[in-house]
Amino acid sequence: MGKQSNYVSRQPDENGIIAWSDEDNAVWHDLVERQLKHIPGKACDEYMHGLDLLGLPLDRVPQLHEVNEVLQATTGWQVAQVPALIPFDEFFRLLANKQFPVATFIRTREEFDYLQEPDIFHEIFGHCPLLTNPAFAHFTHQYGKLGLNATPKERVYLARLYWFTVEFGLLKTADGLRIYGGGILSSPGETEYAINSDKPERKPLVPLDALRTPYRIDIMQPIYYTIGSTEELFEIADLDIMALVREAMELGLFEPKFPPKPKTDAA
Repeated sequence: MGKQSNYVSRQPDENGIIAWSDEDNAVWHDLVERQLKHIPGKACDEYMHGLDLLGLPLDRVPQLHEVNEVLQATTGWQVAQVPALIPFDEFFRLLANKQFPVATFIRTREEFDYLQEPDIFHEIFGHCPLLTNPAFAHFTHQYGKLGLNATPKERVYLARLYWFTVEFGLLKTADGLRIYGGGILSSPGETEYAINSDKPERKPLVPLDALRTPYRIDIMQPIYYTIGSTEELFEIADLDIMALVREAMELGLFEPKFPPKPKTDAA
């Protein structure tokens, strides 16, 4: 989160309204319309229910107050406008205060299919529907409180648990695999890959294992961790996660299931 962004977040006016351009609104429309074709039968029921509750506009980028009204009424959460990239301290502080950070920019056409930075489409379409779910909201809140008080090294381990749940988590339901991770739900390619491909491993989530599993943000995931229902997030949130972090630090990381990231001239 300390890297420089190529994007500049749009600032709200005195009434909290952001003036999105016609192109911004068109990109939002095209991203949402495309993903709505991919998620039926793949996204979990809790996500689809949250999407219905939010009633996101198709023709324009939503205003944050529209999202906040629904989140406040369901779980007491809010979204908070932030610059493109924020420090870990601020990220955890917001989550600990039931505020989900949303960078107020949207990707360009050139990065339509994949963007390393979380934009407003990823944050609102990918994550906010599940923030209407009590178990998911509780897990995210507890995670923020833990991260706020963790050391920098502990935060690196905590980040892996977030990655394999909030960003790339799967449910193993009676109807088959379903997605609850926002990193998958905002990506058509990963939506298909996570559910239908025989390439990745899918293993039941053991929190200690997730804390020890390396990941890369710029590839399709070689491993996904599954839980049986979103209710399990209540149980995970109430474990002594920091004791598990310390155990993971002692045991060390598993071998990566991916090749090292190629070095660039700029690296």
